[in-house]
Order: sequence, then C-alpha cells, then structure tokens
Amino acid sequence: MVGEQPNLQPGDSFEYTSGCPLSTPFGSMEGIYEMQGSGGASFDAHIARFELREPGAIH
Repeated sequence: MVGEQPNLQPGDSFEYTSGCPLSTPFGSMEGIYEMQGSGGASFDAHIARFELREPGAIH
C-alpha cells in the first residue's frame, strides 16, 4: 500500500485497490502486510493466495 498508512481502531475497516500487469490471462498473488500496533509493536498480516483472471477469460 504505497503511500497509505491508515490508523484503524477496533471495528474499523480499510479497503485498498491495486493492480498488476499480467503476461498471461491467469495468475495469483499473495503476500504480507507489516502492521504496527498502537503500542509500537509490529506484526505480519498474511494475505492468502488469491486468483487473478483477465476479464472474459475462462479457466
């Protein structure tokens, strides 16, 4: 989330939209967001793998 540093309170939510160029009609992404709690301790939020599909592509 380049340039985004939301400060979330309990019960808050945040949506982020991103994209990436694909050289094929299908792909997948996964990753980790490094988060920091209000006390300064950091932790990793793992993003499970999800599928990417070019609009109209059938797999």
